Amino acid sequence: MQPGGFWLHLMLLGISLPAALGWMDPETSRGLNLVLGESQAEESRSFEVSRREGLSSHRLPASCRKKLCSRGSRCVLSRETGQPECRCLEACRPRYMPVCGSDGRLYENHCELHRAACLLGKRVVVIHSKDCFLKGVTCTMASYARLKNVLLALQSRRHPLQEQDTRQDPASQKRLLVESLFKDLDADGNSHLSSSELAQYMLKEQDLDGDLLGCSPSDLLRFDDYNSDSSLTLREFYMAFQVVQLSLAPEDRVSVTTVTVGLSTVLTCAIRGDLRPPIIWKRNGLTLNFLDLEDINDFGEDDSLYITKVTTIHMGNYTCHASGHEQLFQTHVLQVNVPPVIRVYPETQAQEPGMAASLRCHAEGIPMPRITWLKNGMDVSAQRSKQLSLLANGSELHIGSVRYEDTGAYTCIAKNEVGVDEDISSLFIEDSARKTLANILWREEGLSVGNMFYVFSDDGIAVIHPADCEIQRHLRPTEKIFMSYEEICPRGEGDAIQTCQWASAVNIRNQYIYVAQPALSRVLVVDVQAQKVLQSIGVDPLPAKLSYDKSHDQVWVLSWGDEHKSHPSLQVITEASTGQSQHLIRTPFAGVDDFFIPPTNLIINHIRFGFIFNQSDPAVHKVDLETLILLKTISLQHHGCVPQAMAHTHLGGYFFIQCRQELPTSTTPQLIIDSVTDSVLGPNSDVTGTPHVSPDGRFIVSAAANSPRLHVQEVTMQGEIRTLYDLKINLGISDVTFQHSFTKGNQYDIYAALETEPDLLFLELSTGKMGMLKNLKEPPIGLDQPWGGPHRVLRDSGLFGQYLLMPSQESLFLINGRQNTLRCEVSGIKGGATVVWVSEV
Repeated sequence: MQPGGFWLHLMLLGISLPAALGWMDPETSRGLNLVLGESQAEESRSFEVSRREGLSSHRLPASCRKKLCSRGSRCVLSRETGQPECRCLEACRPRYMPVCGSDGRLYENHCELHRAACLLGKRVVVIHSKDCFLKGVTCTMASYARLKNVLLALQSRRHPLQEQDTRQDPASQKRLLVESLFKDLDADGNSHLSSSELAQYMLKEQDLDGDLLGCSPSDLLRFDDYNSDSSLTLREFYMAFQVVQLSLAPEDRVSVTTVTVGLSTVLTCAIRGDLRPPIIWKRNGLTLNFLDLEDINDFGEDDSLYITKVTTIHMGNYTCHASGHEQLFQTHVLQVNVPPVIRVYPETQAQEPGMAASLRCHAEGIPMPRITWLKNGMDVSAQRSKQLSLLANGSELHIGSVRYEDTGAYTCIAKNEVGVDEDISSLFIEDSARKTLANILWREEGLSVGNMFYVFSDDGIAVIHPADCEIQRHLRPTEKIFMSYEEICPRGEGDAIQTCQWASAVNIRNQYIYVAQPALSRVLVVDVQAQKVLQSIGVDPLPAKLSYDKSHDQVWVLSWGDEHKSHPSLQVITEASTGQSQHLIRTPFAGVDDFFIPPTNLIINHIRFGFIFNQSDPAVHKVDLETLILLKTISLQHHGCVPQAMAHTHLGGYFFIQCRQELPTSTTPQLIIDSVTDSVLGPNSDVTGTPHVSPDGRFIVSAAANSPRLHVQEVTMQGEIRTLYDLKINLGISDVTFQHSFTKGNQYDIYAALETEPDLLFLELSTGKMGMLKNLKEPPIGLDQPWGGPHRVLRDSGLFGQYLLMPSQESLFLINGRQNTLRCEVSGIKGGATVVWVSEV
């Protein structure tokens, strides 16, 4: 054969058989100038995944936790003394990632090197040179790799794969070719290759007379005879040619792991096999191995995934596969259990004989808690009658006509698989002659300041009691601020009528209300207990949006600077619940168009991060709420999305982003961000509009003022998003609110204010039943609120409230959500676009 002729045939062979190059060592392939890519062998060798060895402490006996052992050994308890001591490893997991030792030997992997050092009782370190163990030998590692590539190339030319075999993946094709070569070399058929058989093959194959740089098939025994028995088995032959043999038992294809919130968990990949490459972990299609995540790490010899302090955002699906072998993967379904958390209402009530009384208990947890009631320690289910009944799956205890013997302490108990919680609601039956002085004052003097709507209108601040359907207190524009004696709405120059102008308002732990006055560049603090304006806080010009960060007791204030939003600024008022002596911090963020702070609920009571976004920047910026430091930027450039609004659910940790529309008539799909990885998952199917999330995080309702569709989605307890309803309503929606169902336990109903029509839409989530409340007056005139927000606001009355409030042009409508009817109309309230609900203190 002419010089170079073999290599020409080899190159042509590589073109006709793309998988061939995948079997060659990278140095050899570079030497041959082949163009078909790097070998899988080198990929598996060069794929380095950072690991933590912290798991070992969790697996050792308690007395071994403080015993440190060197690599290649582990801590065990001595049978003689019972004391911990270090002993050499008995065996290492089979894994071919060869390393050179300083003792001149080639070891199968790092573990074998350290184990040998332990057994020999001497120091052996890794030498970073492929030829370190072959000094003085003509066949180097590079030449040996070339030899193996030549052997496979010749085998593929002389025994081409069958047509059905060429349809398999490159790894399977390589395995078939190696098996074919082993069979040809095994002349006597005893499944062992001897030196004589390898020598005979060398004599028979004339094509091996080329430039092999001093190597021959006999060198297979020198390099890959791991048990030193002077012969090669098929398994050793596989290892020599880097044939990966992987397997996954059918029963292990899907693994379900359930862990209680706050604990740690370990997910172990069940893919096994010889020469298994490093394991790749993914969540929602995103590789986790290379992400520097605070609470997720991979570690150990078995490439497990370790999640510290599991929360509900971690629930969902995780997959694992060997590097380069994505077709074989295991799915881990992580379910997170949460002990019950409950609230009862009312905590105490007094009723006269013959009146009806209701005690309500709201419970959240995963799995959904079961509710039972005790009266003075006795189960009420045994006492149920026509007068006493349990409604909404036990979440409400109703007594139709109370008697004196109904007086007592009613305990609500919520229980699931991981915990129990309870609280007491007390009921007192007293006739009018036996009322206590406290009850008389509470009822007749109106000292209860809870369960009120605060409506900020052109004519000041109206405090409305929804049950009585009347204005309890009205703070006129001329009312004085308690600490400064300024008027709450001073008359402007040239104004014939003294009116107020409000933007955004927030409830501060049912103690204070902070409300923005854009034209006056200040924020008023309203004392709920005294029902007076306590003080004003000067802020940057045109404060347009307020948001309360309950976790850090601070109010975020977004000011526009001017009507064109050309000089926006973001400020933070600290110690908001003190009502006075607050501090105002000006953040360093420039060009802020809007921001988002995820809400808290019964289960999630602390939020660490918020998000800001700019008017023309296709990105959201993650901010530490405590330090007000920018942590990272999540780019939305790939999807061409400039964010306009955000929502969040703690179940699965999803953020929903509404993208800004280029044209008023256009619609842009929402994007979803995974809060575990801070990565964009892609569009939320074809869902469009502003996202609204229910207080428990289970339901997502998306609607827009210019869209005739209403999208309703649910997050399952496995962290998966599924569509419940996609309704056509023919009218745009201005605002959406949720109300806890009075008939179905742990469910919510939806109320939606229409953009241009006076009607109010109602949707029962448990059944999909939809209806309209009609005979309401026209919505306010004008296209948009001057300081942002929905054109027509809709406010609910909290966790246990049954009333909703919606303003019209010059009045307010109160809706009874329990009966799904119009309660009443409160006239004489003009421009009441800013509304806050205050629950009982």
